[in-house]
Amino acid sequence: MSSKKRHIETEAIRSQLDRTEFLEHSVPLYLTSSFIFEDAEDMRASFSEEKERNIYSRFTNPNTSEFVDKICKMEGAETGYAFATGMAAVFSTFAALLNSGDHIVSARSVFGSTHSLFTKFLPKWNITTSYFDINKPETIESFITPATKILYAETPTNPAVDIIDMDVLSSIAKKHDLILIIDNCFATPYIQQPIKHGAHLVIHSATKLIDGQGRVLGGVTVGQADLIREIYLFSRNTGPALSPFNAWVLSKSLETLPVRVEKHCENAMKLAVFLENHPKINWVKYPFLKSHPQYQVAKKQMKLGGNIVAFEVKGGIDAGRKFLNSIKMCSLSANLGDTRTIVTHPASTTHSSLAEEDRLAVNITDGLVRISVGLEHVDDIIIDLEQALN
Repeated sequence: MSSKKRHIETEAIRSQLDRTEFLEHSVPLYLTSSFIFEDAEDMRASFSEEKERNIYSRFTNPNTSEFVDKICKMEGAETGYAFATGMAAVFSTFAALLNSGDHIVSARSVFGSTHSLFTKFLPKWNITTSYFDINKPETIESFITPATKILYAETPTNPAVDIIDMDVLSSIAKKHDLILIIDNCFATPYIQQPIKHGAHLVIHSATKLIDGQGRVLGGVTVGQADLIREIYLFSRNTGPALSPFNAWVLSKSLETLPVRVEKHCENAMKLAVFLENHPKINWVKYPFLKSHPQYQVAKKQMKLGGNIVAFEVKGGIDAGRKFLNSIKMCSLSANLGDTRTIVTHPASTTHSSLAEEDRLAVNITDGLVRISVGLEHVDDIIIDLEQALN
């Protein structure tokens, strides 16, 4: 095994800081705002980056470094930077790499806050976005202009669980010299590694499955070293850094990510099959159901189907509301990737900022329900949803 690259499960556990003089088996908390220097020359060399060392926890910290290093090894990335939230990672990545007049080509199916970033905030700096239909990848090139700098997509998408072929995106990005950025939040590095498919950068909301227990917020961007360097310099000066405590929690969470995700996916598949055969459901979308429109693509680039199941309740928004109000065990929350199963109505919560026309364009209907399948016994999850549907 010494000459062979270690498995992702091993990297999640064994990739950690060098042991200190105390030889601790688990990396301790480094709850400090800053670090001291031996003398004036040490301080000068550190600030001029002649030395690689911790200076201030807004820049780097041993706990955030351990967390980022684990994600990099799991994703196959050169380096990365950790953020206070997933949206801090999204915003900082775009803000660091774009200038006034630049253009983004993005899949229309994006998280509601990312949509707001593209349509309300980046335009303040004359940065524009064009959307393509994730079900029509053949149209992507028609949106590319001389000003286009970034090609962006979530896969699977939030909340409709659509899939796009990352090899197709990579080919387009390479042809037009674009930066390909993939939001890998729904899959995690255990299920897929976008860098293997040509992505230059990968973004995660670590708040979700990476934490997995609804405890802390966090985000991370990993990938090509020269691009991360720009993101680091931007973030070092603007301050969206991940806290050392949250980094420590997230690093610990990564140690159990593979076993948790395996069980999440097992439960989600069983729930998806149950819902697909229920008379009060119009349709169900789960990447590893053969009925999913991009089933073959999902099987090609994903190890498992993930923990998110999307479906539409018959009867529209009134039936959807009655269904949610009848839930007894599962949680009603806007979060996902928790040990506890979470039921969300995207049209009135996570994607309520979208106009109705924009929601329908990405299949977010009034009756759409998103289930983040947890780690309870799957029979108990099914019983709760069945009684609510009935």
